[in-house]
Amino acid sequence: MGLDIRWPIGLMFSIIGAILLIYGLFTGSNDEMLKRSLGMNIDLGWGLVLLVFGLLMLLSAKLAAAASRTRESEIRGSPGDAKAAR
Repeated sequence: MGLDIRWPIGLMFSIIGAILLIYGLFTGSNDEMLKRSLGMNIDLGWGLVLLVFGLLMLLSAKLAAAASRTRESEIRGSPGDAKAAR
């Protein structure tokens, strides 16, 4: 069937989200950086959002692959139905 686009998208967003999340954790106590963003840790928040989105994309790709394998095995596993379809 080919490569599902959700795999590379999920990996990209997960990696970028993890990097931002870790950066936000390490720079969360820096008052100078927090002044520029009205006291909010933007890196931490968006890192979490991107990481969750990436993980959801990976989960949906994995579930779709499992469902596809199940459908293929059901089609191949019933020889009586294959003869009737011809």
